[in-house]
Amino acid sequence: MAGDGVRLAVLIDADNTSPKFAEALLAEIAKYGTAHARRAYGDWTGNQLNGWKEQLLKQSIQPIQQFAYTVGKNATDSAMVIDAMDLLYSDRFDGFCIVSSDSDFTRLAARIRESGLIVYGFGARKTPEPFVAACDKFIYIENLAYEDPDVPAKPGAAPRARRTAAQLKGDTRLVNLLRTAVEAASDDDGWAALGGVGSIMTKQRPDFDSRTYGFAKLSDLFEATTLFEVRRRKNSDGQQAGVFVKDRRTPEPNS
Repeated sequence: MAGDGVRLAVLIDADNTSPKFAEALLAEIAKYGTAHARRAYGDWTGNQLNGWKEQLLKQSIQPIQQFAYTVGKNATDSAMVIDAMDLLYSDRFDGFCIVSSDSDFTRLAARIRESGLIVYGFGARKTPEPFVAACDKFIYIENLAYEDPDVPAKPGAAPRARRTAAQLKGDTRLVNLLRTAVEAASDDDGWAALGGVGSIMTKQRPDFDSRTYGFAKLSDLFEATTLFEVRRRKNSDGQQAGVFVKDRRTPEPNS
């Protein structure tokens, strides 16, 4: 479930998430639904979260105060889990966005999914795999600063280097993922709708993102590997009606 009408609860672990990603984070979340609840957790009485304070007002994020009662214990995690369960039982949301790089939220993500709600995770590349795997989709916040090389870069933002065809073909894990997804979604002629392919890939690897490889669009990534054919179909008024991919190893019918 994603798109218009989807009600999302956004819970941010401000203790281990950089405020520089705040604007891009909310923009990314808007692709999946509407953030009806926006909460950031941490000890706001100290100076360590000063960078977040400006973003709270700018992005309309509600700060949730959590004192660090004991040194070495993360009280913020407990507060987020308690609030998440309260929001879950309110039956007012269709999904959750958990913003943290902490594996302590693995069980929370799994519990929310068990209730039939979708979970989007956001964290740094250091995020442990169990938390990544517990989410329906996981987005690395480093990718949110991505700039499309075909679009003029924003001041101070450097474009992410695109992987070459050789580098992409040499990534066995990536190639196997692409080919497995295309095969699973393909018709009798070997062609697969890109939307279906992307859905299968996300189910297999929640953290898959074409931006990781330097491509804003999945279709561009497929083309760049040179291992697939990409066909863009247009409707009668010239608008793109769909993108289809086919493994070049797939034989033509009756060949």
